[in-house]
Amino acid sequence: MPILNQKLVSEGAINTQLPLQYPSPEVFTYPEKILQFGTGVLLRGLCDYFVDKANRQGVFKGRVVLVKSTSKGGADAFEAQDGLYTHCIKGIDEGKEVEEYLINSSISRTLTASKEWDTILACASSPDMQIIISNTTEVGIQYVANDAISGGCPSSFPAKLVAFLHARWQHFGGSKESGMVIIPTELIINNGDVLKDIVLKLANDHQLSADFIQWLQTANHFCNSLVDRIVPGAPDAATRTAICDQLGYDDSLVIISEVYRLWAIQGSSDVKKILSFASVDSGVVIAEDIEIYRELKLRLLNGTHTLMCGMSYLLGFRLVKDVMSNSYLSKLVMNLMLTELAHSIPYKMDFKIADRFGRSVLDRFKNPFINHKLIDITVQYTTKMRMRNIPLLVNYYQIFGKAPELFAMGFAAYLQFMHAVKAEDGKYFGECNGEFYPIQCDYAAYFYEAWKDLNLTKLLADEKLWGHDLSALPGFEDAVKKYL
Repeated sequence: MPILNQKLVSEGAINTQLPLQYPSPEVFTYPEKILQFGTGVLLRGLCDYFVDKANRQGVFKGRVVLVKSTSKGGADAFEAQDGLYTHCIKGIDEGKEVEEYLINSSISRTLTASKEWDTILACASSPDMQIIISNTTEVGIQYVANDAISGGCPSSFPAKLVAFLHARWQHFGGSKESGMVIIPTELIINNGDVLKDIVLKLANDHQLSADFIQWLQTANHFCNSLVDRIVPGAPDAATRTAICDQLGYDDSLVIISEVYRLWAIQGSSDVKKILSFASVDSGVVIAEDIEIYRELKLRLLNGTHTLMCGMSYLLGFRLVKDVMSNSYLSKLVMNLMLTELAHSIPYKMDFKIADRFGRSVLDRFKNPFINHKLIDITVQYTTKMRMRNIPLLVNYYQIFGKAPELFAMGFAAYLQFMHAVKAEDGKYFGECNGEFYPIQCDYAAYFYEAWKDLNLTKLLADEKLWGHDLSALPGFEDAVKKYL
């Protein structure tokens, strides 16, 4: 079976059984306008989807340079396929079943930061380059002191960004026109503002010129944003093989997503002009205030995921859709979302809006075409719990003055999931029904030690971990202990 690549597409040599959308030859001539830190399925299934759609309509006319930030592996699959990949869109839209297949041609090339940093920096001198997108997970946007920005590739994403922007500032002599639109998509509250603060702090740490710092602040747009589309990790081998057999070619980068899509970006009319791909799809929202979109998505979709994933996994489930096909658990998830989380969102809105959004999320969870693995949702479990859910817990107490019962159940399951019983080469594993599972969380070592002689009061009182003293919330410790 041939491998998907530009030659295969250009020669029209694909023998497919599916209604496949092909890129036009003109797309491959478009200049590189976007530098994207992250090669994950969410960016490819959402942000790059919008870019590709606009290119098909001759609107944006720009391509993406991917930066692979980690040192693990290489960019071999992207190189072998010339950045092309198949995007399968499956789900229910307004009561109708949708199934689409398209070859995404938005990516021009993929560079590995640790090996090709000079090549990445060279992109800073391109006048066509206008936009930077990132998804380095929640732990990626962090201040790392003494992270060198010269003499090689910096370790952290914010330091990489400073180095790139400084190279651009130098090349273009600090012109206002050379500023960029920078859109982090990490699930962090006010992610653009947070990233900008770290970038400015690093610039000051390295005693970069006042002119550069002024250019950072005035010529560049750091946009808060949020992304919302369920794009599970890479399909399992059997699913990928079945899809490729129908497509008529082999694709190591194939992704599957739901129909629903939202990319909300906080920005001005100037930002809107640069992000011209937004005009081709109502799923891209550019507005001065995106807070309501962020709160609904972060609290009801992501927050519910975080509270349900550990509990469902420990009960023997492996996919979100299977949890939702269980009558008991689907009701539990619905009640958790609509009776506890929706009422404690720390943002003023009509409850009818939250309820309507929540019910649409429940329908998305039930999508029979999406194999969304629960174990994938547990990655960086503690950071997600702290950022997505603890503000809801604190606000629930301010409103109702008592422990949210289903929240306590989900939190107890999270603690139990974080109970590592085996440590090997810095990796930690829990045990469920005789099988080991990976605990992919930066706090795995913390909980490994904590569980040796669990002191729940001490754990809940750790303000450094939670941002609050959870042991001071009346009845919460007792509720968690009951479910543990």
